[in-house]
Amino acid sequence: MAAPEYSAKIPDPADGMRNLKKLAEEIRNEIAGNMDRTRSISDDEVMDTVTDAVFRKSGKDYMSIAEKRELADMVFNSMRRLDILQPVMDDKTITEIMVNGPDKLFIEREGRVSGIGTGFESIEKLEDVIQAIVSRTNRTVNEASPIVDFTLPDGSRVNVVLNPVALNGPVMTIRKFPAEPMTMEQLTAAGSLSPEAAEDLSCLVRAKYNIFICGGTGSGKTTFLNALSARIPSDERIITIEDSAELQIKGIENIVRLETRNANTEGKGRITIRELIRTSLRMRPERIIVGEVRGEEALDMLQAMNTGHDGSLSTGHANSAADMMKRLETMVLSAAPLPLDAVRQQIASAIDIVIHLARLRDKTRRVLEISEITGCANGQIALNPLYMFEEDTTGQRASGVKSGGDERVTGSLRRTGSRLINTTKLKMAGVSCGLCGDPYVRL
Repeated sequence: MAAPEYSAKIPDPADGMRNLKKLAEEIRNEIAGNMDRTRSISDDEVMDTVTDAVFRKSGKDYMSIAEKRELADMVFNSMRRLDILQPVMDDKTITEIMVNGPDKLFIEREGRVSGIGTGFESIEKLEDVIQAIVSRTNRTVNEASPIVDFTLPDGSRVNVVLNPVALNGPVMTIRKFPAEPMTMEQLTAAGSLSPEAAEDLSCLVRAKYNIFICGGTGSGKTTFLNALSARIPSDERIITIEDSAELQIKGIENIVRLETRNANTEGKGRITIRELIRTSLRMRPERIIVGEVRGEEALDMLQAMNTGHDGSLSTGHANSAADMMKRLETMVLSAAPLPLDAVRQQIASAIDIVIHLARLRDKTRRVLEISEITGCANGQIALNPLYMFEEDTTGQRASGVKSGGDERVTGSLRRTGSRLINTTKLKMAGVSCGLCGDPYVRL
Protein backbone atom coordinates (compact mmCIF):
# COMPACT_ATOMS: atom_id res chain seq x y z
CA MET A 1 0.00 0.00 0.00
CA ALA A 2 1.34 3.41 -0.97
CA ALA A 3 2.18 5.73 1.87
CA PRO A 4 -0.27 8.61 2.28
CA GLU A 5 0.93 11.93 0.97
CA TYR A 6 1.21 14.82 3.37
CA SER A 7 1.56 18.44 2.32
CA ALA A 8 2.65 21.10 4.75
CA LYS A 9 1.38 24.58 4.06
CA ILE A 10 4.18 27.12 4.21
CA PRO A 11 3.13 30.07 6.41
CA ASP A 12 2.61 33.27 4.49
CA PRO A 13 4.28 36.25 6.24
CA ALA A 14 1.43 38.42 4.99
CA ASP A 15 -1.02 36.28 6.98
CA GLY A 16 1.01 36.89 10.13
CA MET A 17 0.98 40.64 9.51
CA ARG A 18 -2.76 40.61 8.93
CA ASN A 19 -3.29 38.72 12.17
CA LEU A 20 -1.14 41.21 14.09
CA LYS A 21 -3.11 44.09 12.56
CA LYS A 22 -6.38 42.46 13.57
CA LEU A 23 -5.12 41.91 17.13
CA ALA A 24 -3.83 45.50 17.26
CA GLU A 25 -7.24 46.82 16.25
CA GLU A 26 -8.98 44.67 18.89
CA ILE A 27 -6.62 45.85 21.63
CA ARG A 28 -6.88 49.48 20.58
CA ASN A 29 -10.69 49.38 20.60
CA GLU A 30 -10.68 47.64 24.00
CA ILE A 31 -8.30 50.17 25.55
CA ALA A 32 -10.07 53.18 24.01
CA GLY A 33 -13.38 51.98 25.41
CA ASN A 34 -12.00 51.56 28.94
CA MET A 35 -10.01 54.80 29.14
CA ASP A 36 -11.02 57.47 31.61
CA ARG A 37 -11.77 60.44 29.36
CA THR A 38 -12.16 62.81 32.29
CA ARG A 39 -8.39 63.14 32.80
CA SER A 40 -5.31 63.39 30.64
CA ILE A 41 -3.33 60.17 30.36
CA SER A 42 0.42 60.18 29.85
CA ASP A 43 2.22 58.18 27.17
CA ASP A 44 3.78 55.97 29.85
CA GLU A 45 0.36 55.07 31.26
CA VAL A 46 -0.95 54.27 27.78
CA MET A 47 2.10 52.08 27.06
CA ASP A 48 1.62 50.21 30.36
CA THR A 49 -2.02 49.59 29.51
CA VAL A 50 -1.12 48.42 26.02
CA THR A 51 1.57 46.06 27.36
CA ASP A 52 -0.88 44.49 29.84
CA ALA A 53 -3.42 43.96 27.07
CA VAL A 54 -0.83 42.38 24.79
CA PHE A 55 0.24 39.90 27.49
CA ARG A 56 -3.41 38.95 28.08
CA LYS A 57 -3.86 38.27 24.37
CA SER A 58 -0.64 36.29 24.18
CA GLY A 59 -1.91 34.05 27.00
CA LYS A 60 -4.53 32.65 24.64
CA ASP A 61 -2.31 32.22 21.58
CA TYR A 62 1.44 31.74 21.69
CA MET A 63 3.44 34.79 20.58
CA SER A 64 7.18 35.28 20.51
CA ILE A 65 8.82 38.16 22.37
CA ALA A 66 9.45 39.93 19.04
CA GLU A 67 5.78 39.58 18.06
CA LYS A 68 4.65 40.94 21.44
CA ARG A 69 6.96 43.92 21.08
CA GLU A 70 5.79 44.56 17.51
CA LEU A 71 2.13 44.28 18.52
CA ALA A 72 2.58 46.68 21.46
CA ASP A 73 4.36 49.20 19.21
CA MET A 74 1.60 48.94 16.59
CA VAL A 75 -1.12 49.67 19.15
CA PHE A 76 0.79 52.51 20.83
CA ASN A 77 1.76 54.12 17.51
CA SER A 78 -1.84 54.04 16.33
CA MET A 79 -3.05 55.69 19.54
CA ARG A 80 -0.38 58.24 20.39
CA ARG A 81 2.01 58.58 17.47
CA LEU A 82 1.88 58.31 13.67
CA ASP A 83 0.48 54.81 13.28
CA ILE A 84 2.24 52.82 10.53
CA LEU A 85 4.38 55.83 9.60
CA GLN A 86 6.18 55.85 12.95
CA PRO A 87 8.62 52.98 12.21
CA VAL A 88 9.67 54.52 8.88
CA MET A 89 9.99 57.95 10.48
CA ASP A 90 12.31 56.42 13.09
CA ASP A 91 14.39 54.57 10.48
CA LYS A 92 17.50 56.71 9.88
CA THR A 93 18.29 54.94 6.60
CA ILE A 94 15.08 56.15 4.94
CA THR A 95 15.41 59.52 3.19
CA GLU A 96 11.93 59.95 1.68
CA ILE A 97 8.42 58.80 2.58
CA MET A 98 5.67 58.96 -0.05
CA VAL A 99 2.04 58.37 0.90
CA ASN A 100 -0.21 58.08 -2.17
CA GLY A 101 -3.55 57.59 -0.47
CA PRO A 102 -4.23 55.20 2.42
CA ASP A 103 -3.05 51.97 0.79
CA LYS A 104 0.02 52.94 -1.28
CA LEU A 105 3.11 53.84 0.75
CA PHE A 106 6.60 54.10 -0.69
CA ILE A 107 10.02 54.87 0.78
CA GLU A 108 13.41 55.85 -0.60
CA ARG A 109 16.49 54.19 0.85
CA GLU A 110 19.97 54.67 -0.64
CA GLY A 111 18.43 56.38 -3.65
CA ARG A 112 16.02 53.53 -4.45
CA VAL A 113 12.25 53.68 -4.12
CA SER A 114 10.20 50.69 -2.96
CA GLY A 115 6.78 49.97 -1.49
CA ILE A 116 6.47 48.98 2.17
CA GLY A 117 3.61 46.53 1.65
CA THR A 118 1.25 48.02 4.22
CA GLY A 119 -1.27 50.80 4.47
CA PHE A 120 -3.66 52.72 6.68
CA GLU A 121 -6.88 51.04 7.68
CA SER A 122 -8.94 53.89 6.20
CA ILE A 123 -8.76 57.33 4.62
CA GLU A 124 -10.04 58.73 7.92
CA LYS A 125 -7.07 57.26 9.81
CA LEU A 126 -4.62 58.74 7.29
CA GLU A 127 -6.33 62.11 7.59
CA ASP A 128 -6.04 61.92 11.39
CA VAL A 129 -2.30 61.24 11.10
CA ILE A 130 -1.85 64.13 8.65
CA GLN A 131 -3.70 66.50 10.96
CA ALA A 132 -1.55 65.30 13.89
CA ILE A 133 1.61 66.11 11.91
CA VAL A 134 0.37 69.47 10.60
CA SER A 135 -0.81 70.61 14.03
CA ARG A 136 2.76 70.35 15.37
CA THR A 137 3.75 73.36 13.25
CA ASN A 138 0.68 75.53 13.81
CA ARG A 139 -0.33 75.14 10.17
CA THR A 140 -3.74 74.18 8.81
CA VAL A 141 -4.79 72.04 5.88
CA ASN A 142 -8.36 71.27 4.85
CA GLU A 143 -10.62 71.19 1.80
CA ALA A 144 -10.67 74.99 1.66
CA SER A 145 -6.86 75.12 1.78
CA PRO A 146 -5.78 71.66 0.54
CA ILE A 147 -2.04 72.26 0.01
CA VAL A 148 0.53 72.94 2.71
CA ASP A 149 4.34 72.87 3.00
CA PHE A 150 6.13 72.94 6.33
CA THR A 151 9.13 71.68 8.26
CA LEU A 152 8.99 69.39 11.28
CA PRO A 153 11.05 70.11 14.42
CA ASP A 154 13.57 67.43 13.36
CA GLY A 155 14.18 69.23 10.05
CA SER A 156 12.08 66.93 7.85
CA ARG A 157 10.28 68.73 5.01
CA VAL A 158 6.61 67.83 4.52
CA ASN A 159 4.21 68.47 1.65
CA VAL A 160 0.51 67.59 2.00
CA VAL A 161 -2.18 67.65 -0.68
CA LEU A 162 -5.79 66.77 0.20
CA ASN A 163 -9.03 66.28 -1.67
CA PRO A 164 -10.39 67.66 -3.92
CA VAL A 165 -6.95 68.40 -5.43
CA ALA A 166 -5.58 64.90 -4.76
CA LEU A 167 -7.81 62.48 -6.62
CA ASN A 168 -6.56 59.22 -5.09
CA GLY A 169 -6.90 60.30 -1.47
CA PRO A 170 -4.66 62.36 0.83
CA VAL A 171 -1.09 62.60 -0.44
CA MET A 172 1.87 63.32 1.82
CA THR A 173 5.58 63.47 0.98
CA ILE A 174 8.19 63.68 3.73
CA ARG A 175 11.81 64.49 2.89
CA LYS A 176 14.00 63.43 5.82
CA PHE A 177 17.40 64.88 6.59
CA PRO A 178 20.19 63.50 8.77
CA ALA A 179 20.50 64.86 12.29
CA GLU A 180 23.96 66.16 11.39
CA PRO A 181 24.60 67.74 7.96
CA MET A 182 27.08 66.06 5.66
CA THR A 183 30.53 67.59 5.46
CA MET A 184 32.76 68.09 2.45
CA GLU A 185 34.92 65.24 3.75
CA GLN A 186 31.91 62.90 3.79
CA LEU A 187 30.87 63.96 0.29
CA THR A 188 34.40 63.29 -0.90
CA ALA A 189 34.44 59.87 0.79
CA ALA A 190 31.11 59.05 -0.87
CA GLY A 191 32.57 59.89 -4.29
CA SER A 192 30.34 62.91 -4.92
CA LEU A 193 33.36 65.07 -5.72
CA SER A 194 37.13 64.80 -5.72
CA PRO A 195 39.38 65.92 -2.83
CA GLU A 196 41.00 68.45 -5.16
CA ALA A 197 37.64 69.97 -6.10
CA ALA A 198 36.56 70.06 -2.44
CA GLU A 199 39.74 71.97 -1.55
CA ASP A 200 39.24 74.45 -4.39
CA LEU A 201 35.61 75.08 -3.44
CA SER A 202 36.61 75.63 0.18
CA CYS A 203 39.07 78.31 -0.98
CA LEU A 204 36.38 79.98 -3.11
CA VAL A 205 33.89 80.05 -0.22
CA ARG A 206 36.44 81.60 2.12
CA ALA A 207 37.37 84.20 -0.52
CA LYS A 208 33.66 85.18 -0.79
CA TYR A 209 32.90 84.06 -4.33
CA ASN A 210 29.17 84.08 -5.06
CA ILE A 211 28.26 80.45 -5.75
CA PHE A 212 25.11 79.02 -7.31
CA ILE A 213 24.27 75.30 -7.05
CA CYS A 214 21.93 73.75 -9.60
CA GLY A 215 20.55 70.29 -10.32
CA GLY A 216 17.41 68.23 -10.62
CA THR A 217 15.05 67.09 -7.88
CA GLY A 218 16.81 64.85 -5.38
CA SER A 219 20.27 65.60 -6.75
CA GLY A 220 21.56 66.76 -3.36
CA LYS A 221 21.48 70.56 -3.71
CA THR A 222 20.51 71.25 -0.09
CA THR A 223 23.04 68.71 1.20
CA PHE A 224 25.79 70.30 -0.87
CA LEU A 225 24.75 73.81 0.19
CA ASN A 226 25.02 72.73 3.83
CA ALA A 227 28.49 71.32 3.22
CA LEU A 228 29.69 74.50 1.47
CA SER A 229 28.20 76.69 4.20
CA ALA A 230 30.30 74.85 6.78
CA ARG A 231 33.37 76.42 5.13
CA ILE A 232 32.19 79.97 5.92
CA PRO A 233 34.41 81.57 8.61
CA SER A 234 32.73 81.39 12.00
CA ASP A 235 33.06 85.13 12.73
CA GLU A 236 30.77 86.26 9.90
CA ARG A 237 27.08 87.26 10.05
CA ILE A 238 24.87 85.02 7.91
CA ILE A 239 21.22 85.44 6.89
CA THR A 240 19.44 82.33 5.53
CA ILE A 241 16.19 82.66 3.58
CA GLU A 242 14.06 79.62 2.75
CA ASP A 243 10.56 78.55 1.78
CA SER A 244 10.77 75.75 4.33
CA ALA A 245 13.69 75.83 6.72
CA GLU A 246 16.01 72.94 5.81
CA LEU A 247 19.55 74.27 6.15
CA GLN A 248 21.60 73.02 9.08
CA ILE A 249 24.51 75.44 9.32
CA LYS A 250 26.73 74.60 12.26
CA GLY A 251 29.56 76.51 13.88
CA ILE A 252 28.30 80.04 13.17
CA GLU A 253 26.82 81.92 16.11
CA ASN A 254 25.85 85.14 14.30
CA ILE A 255 23.17 83.60 12.10
CA VAL A 256 19.60 84.70 11.36
CA ARG A 257 17.17 82.18 9.85
CA LEU A 258 14.18 83.52 7.91
CA GLU A 259 11.29 81.50 6.49
CA THR A 260 8.42 82.50 4.21
CA ARG A 261 4.83 82.49 5.41
CA ASN A 262 1.72 81.48 3.49
CA ALA A 263 -1.41 83.59 3.43
CA ASN A 264 -4.06 82.94 6.07
CA THR A 265 -7.61 81.77 5.35
CA GLU A 266 -8.54 85.34 4.44
CA GLY A 267 -5.76 85.54 1.88
CA LYS A 268 -3.67 87.93 3.99
CA GLY A 269 -0.35 87.79 5.79
CA ARG A 270 1.75 86.18 3.05
CA ILE A 271 5.47 86.88 3.25
CA THR A 272 7.54 85.97 0.18
CA ILE A 273 11.22 85.31 -0.42
CA ARG A 274 11.43 88.67 -2.22
CA GLU A 275 10.30 90.49 0.90
CA LEU A 276 12.69 88.51 3.08
CA ILE A 277 15.66 89.28 0.82
CA ARG A 278 14.85 93.00 0.94
CA THR A 279 14.46 92.86 4.72
CA SER A 280 17.73 90.95 5.11
CA LEU A 281 19.65 93.80 3.45
CA ARG A 282 18.80 95.96 6.49
CA MET A 283 20.22 93.38 8.91
CA ARG A 284 23.89 94.01 8.10
CA PRO A 285 24.50 90.62 6.52
CA GLU A 286 27.96 89.61 5.38
CA ARG A 287 26.51 86.74 3.38
CA ILE A 288 22.97 85.90 2.28
CA ILE A 289 22.03 82.29 1.64
CA VAL A 290 18.81 81.75 -0.32
CA GLY A 291 17.73 78.14 -0.07
CA GLU A 292 16.21 78.00 -3.54
CA VAL A 293 15.12 80.51 -6.18
CA ARG A 294 12.15 79.66 -8.38
CA GLY A 295 10.81 82.93 -9.73
CA GLU A 296 10.82 86.69 -9.30
CA GLU A 297 13.04 86.55 -6.20
CA ALA A 298 15.98 85.80 -8.54
CA LEU A 299 16.17 89.54 -9.34
CA ASP A 300 16.41 90.51 -5.66
CA MET A 301 19.01 87.81 -5.02
CA LEU A 302 21.19 89.04 -7.91
CA GLN A 303 20.87 92.65 -6.76
CA ALA A 304 21.96 91.62 -3.26
CA MET A 305 25.01 89.83 -4.70
CA ASN A 306 25.81 92.96 -6.73
CA THR A 307 25.58 95.36 -3.79
CA GLY A 308 28.45 94.23 -1.61
CA HIS A 309 27.14 90.95 -0.19
CA ASP A 310 29.89 88.77 -1.61
CA GLY A 311 30.09 85.13 -0.60
CA SER A 312 26.36 84.58 -1.02
CA LEU A 313 25.03 81.15 -1.92
CA SER A 314 21.85 79.83 -3.51
CA THR A 315 20.37 76.90 -5.43
CA GLY A 316 17.97 76.30 -8.31
CA HIS A 317 16.55 73.57 -10.52
CA ALA A 318 18.27 73.02 -13.88
CA ASN A 319 19.76 70.26 -16.00
CA SER A 320 23.13 71.92 -16.55
CA ALA A 321 25.05 75.07 -15.70
CA ALA A 322 24.16 76.61 -19.08
CA ASP A 323 20.51 75.70 -18.60
CA MET A 324 20.55 77.38 -15.17
CA MET A 325 21.69 80.64 -16.75
CA LYS A 326 18.74 80.56 -19.15
CA ARG A 327 16.35 79.80 -16.30
CA LEU A 328 17.72 82.72 -14.28
CA GLU A 329 17.14 84.98 -17.28
CA THR A 330 13.50 83.89 -17.40
CA MET A 331 13.07 84.36 -13.64
CA VAL A 332 14.47 87.90 -13.73
CA LEU A 333 12.35 88.85 -16.73
CA SER A 334 9.25 87.66 -14.88
CA ALA A 335 10.05 90.21 -12.15
CA ALA A 336 10.82 93.23 -14.34
CA PRO A 337 10.61 94.03 -18.08
CA LEU A 338 14.34 94.62 -18.50
CA PRO A 339 16.39 94.39 -21.71
CA LEU A 340 17.75 90.85 -22.09
CA ASP A 341 21.33 92.11 -22.46
CA ALA A 342 21.01 93.96 -19.16
CA VAL A 343 19.66 90.83 -17.47
CA ARG A 344 22.60 88.78 -18.70
CA GLN A 345 25.07 91.41 -17.55
CA GLN A 346 23.38 91.40 -14.13
CA ILE A 347 23.68 87.60 -13.83
CA ALA A 348 27.29 87.55 -15.07
CA SER A 349 28.40 90.24 -12.63
CA ALA A 350 26.55 88.73 -9.65
CA ILE A 351 27.40 85.02 -9.81
CA ASP A 352 31.01 83.85 -9.88
CA ILE A 353 30.76 80.03 -9.78
CA VAL A 354 28.08 77.55 -10.88
CA ILE A 355 28.07 73.96 -9.59
CA HIS A 356 25.89 71.37 -11.32
CA LEU A 357 24.80 68.21 -9.47
CA ALA A 358 22.91 65.17 -10.73
CA ARG A 359 21.67 61.80 -9.62
CA LEU A 360 23.05 59.25 -12.04
CA ARG A 361 21.44 56.06 -13.29
CA ASP A 362 22.95 54.03 -10.43
CA LYS A 363 21.21 56.46 -8.01
CA THR A 364 24.46 58.01 -6.81
CA ARG A 365 24.66 61.79 -6.47
CA ARG A 366 27.65 63.41 -8.16
CA VAL A 367 29.03 66.83 -8.98
CA LEU A 368 29.09 66.89 -12.78
CA GLU A 369 30.40 70.37 -13.44
CA ILE A 370 32.04 73.33 -11.75
CA SER A 371 32.23 76.40 -13.99
CA GLU A 372 33.23 80.02 -13.63
CA ILE A 373 31.07 82.79 -15.11
CA THR A 374 33.46 85.10 -16.95
CA GLY A 375 31.02 87.65 -18.39
CA CYS A 376 29.01 87.90 -21.59
CA ALA A 377 30.23 87.00 -25.07
CA ASN A 378 28.24 87.10 -28.30
CA GLY A 379 25.08 87.89 -26.40
CA GLN A 380 25.40 84.86 -24.10
CA ILE A 381 26.66 84.31 -20.57
CA ALA A 382 30.16 82.84 -20.90
CA LEU A 383 31.12 79.82 -18.81
CA ASN A 384 34.67 78.69 -18.10
CA PRO A 385 34.51 74.98 -17.14
CA LEU A 386 36.95 74.24 -14.32
CA TYR A 387 35.90 70.67 -13.48
CA MET A 388 33.86 68.16 -15.48
CA PHE A 389 32.74 64.66 -14.55
CA GLU A 390 34.22 62.04 -16.86
CA GLU A 391 32.67 58.59 -16.90
CA ASP A 392 34.92 55.56 -17.26
CA THR A 393 33.48 53.14 -19.80
CA THR A 394 36.40 50.70 -20.25
CA GLY A 395 35.55 47.44 -18.49
CA GLN A 396 32.62 49.07 -16.75
CA ARG A 397 30.12 46.30 -17.38
CA ALA A 398 32.56 43.66 -16.23
CA SER A 399 33.66 45.28 -13.00
CA GLY A 400 31.20 48.07 -12.22
CA VAL A 401 28.16 46.06 -11.11
CA LYS A 402 26.36 46.73 -7.88
CA SER A 403 24.75 44.05 -5.77
CA GLY A 404 21.26 43.75 -7.20
CA GLY A 405 22.45 43.62 -10.80
CA ASP A 406 22.45 47.37 -11.49
CA GLU A 407 25.36 48.88 -13.36
CA ARG A 408 27.57 51.15 -11.26
CA VAL A 409 28.65 54.38 -12.88
CA THR A 410 32.40 54.75 -12.50
CA GLY A 411 34.28 57.95 -13.16
CA SER A 412 35.54 61.06 -11.43
CA LEU A 413 35.38 64.83 -11.38
CA ARG A 414 38.48 66.02 -13.21
CA ARG A 415 40.19 69.31 -13.88
CA THR A 416 39.61 70.61 -17.40
CA GLY A 417 42.96 72.37 -17.59
CA SER A 418 41.33 75.82 -17.52
CA ARG A 419 42.49 78.24 -14.87
CA LEU A 420 40.29 80.53 -12.83
CA ILE A 421 40.16 83.86 -14.66
CA ASN A 422 38.65 86.16 -12.01
CA THR A 423 41.17 85.91 -9.19
CA THR A 424 40.63 89.34 -7.58
CA LYS A 425 38.62 88.02 -4.62
CA LEU A 426 41.22 85.36 -3.88
CA LYS A 427 43.98 87.97 -3.84
CA MET A 428 41.96 90.35 -1.64
CA ALA A 429 41.25 87.55 0.83
CA GLY A 430 44.87 86.42 0.82
CA VAL A 431 43.84 82.90 -0.17
CA SER A 432 45.87 80.70 -2.53
CA CYS A 433 43.97 78.20 -4.66
CA GLY A 434 44.92 75.32 -6.92
CA LEU A 435 42.64 76.73 -9.64
CA CYS A 436 45.19 79.53 -10.08
CA GLY A 437 48.10 77.13 -10.21
CA ASP A 438 49.05 78.05 -6.63
CA PRO A 439 49.63 75.62 -3.74
CA TYR A 440 46.62 74.80 -1.60
CA VAL A 441 45.87 76.43 1.71
CA ARG A 442 44.22 73.98 4.07
CA LEU A 443 41.13 75.52 5.69
